[in-house]
Amino acid sequence: MATDTDTGPDSGAGAGAGAGAGADGDSDASVIERSWAEPDVFAELFHRYADDIHRYAARRLGTEAADDLMAETFVVAFQRRRRYDLSKPHARPWLYGIVTRLIGGHRRAEARRLRALSRVVSTAPADEGDGEPLAERVAARISAEGTRGTLSAALAKLPARHRDVLLVIAWGDLDYAEAAEALGIPMGTVRSRLHRARKKLREALGGSDPTAFREEQEEPRRG
Repeated sequence: MATDTDTGPDSGAGAGAGAGAGADGDSDASVIERSWAEPDVFAELFHRYADDIHRYAARRLGTEAADDLMAETFVVAFQRRRRYDLSKPHARPWLYGIVTRLIGGHRRAEARRLRALSRVVSTAPADEGDGEPLAERVAARISAEGTRGTLSAALAKLPARHRDVLLVIAWGDLDYAEAAEALGIPMGTVRSRLHRARKKLREALGGSDPTAFREEQEEPRRG
């Protein structure tokens, strides 16, 4: 398969448009297919997902590293766009898979960051704001608790493959099928790794599990 040599999408463009389809209703797969002949079209995927990818990377490795990881994710995606499975209309799991694998190249940095966070004592309670949607409130809660010692220490001790599954679901907001697609593993493996990761978290947190909300939302999303 030939390697693309086109110039990548403009990483300086704004992000945060809706996910999955643009104003014209094009699916992600349609955008990717069009970008084969019109490389500039690929920038639409950046507009749709850059903020989400950056937020996920920042929670795992910090804001400074996230800037580079987000940019690299879209460079890699652009270079591999001709290999994208066009039967999958949504590219979100594909992009989360790319950034998670890139994070895998920074395992030691992630572990160091978590251990450092485990020594930070947070004195401010998580602010869950009455007017925020449930997913945003819970994400804020997880991030706030992530700065507290016990959760960060527990995350640092998880095997990397278990931490990937846990965080791509809890922080990437993927369901089980999407996590399996992103990580290239069977859904049964997602379930077993997630179960083991949450068991470890509950043991470390005295029975509490700030990621358990995904379990409650899983059934309605499978349809």
